[in-house]
Amino acid sequence: MSTSPEDRIVNVLSRWLAGHVENGELHRAIEESEPRRLAPVHAEAVEELLAKLEESGSERGGDLEKVVRETLEALAIG
Repeated sequence: MSTSPEDRIVNVLSRWLAGHVENGELHRAIEESEPRRLAPVHAEAVEELLAKLEESGSERGGDLEKVVRETLEALAIG
């Protein structure tokens, strides 16, 4: 069963929000999901998240959580 990049990213974002995934694992999972295959509006949200992850390092601050939630919303709603 093949899963779309959007589905894989939504899954890992949800797991991150639940505290089951660390920042580094989130970053790797997004990269492995081939974000370049996303629609432009989705790709933009994911690129913003990747930049925020790099800026945050291992910290799980409120700003990062906000960007994760916004990315999740952009991918889920379109």
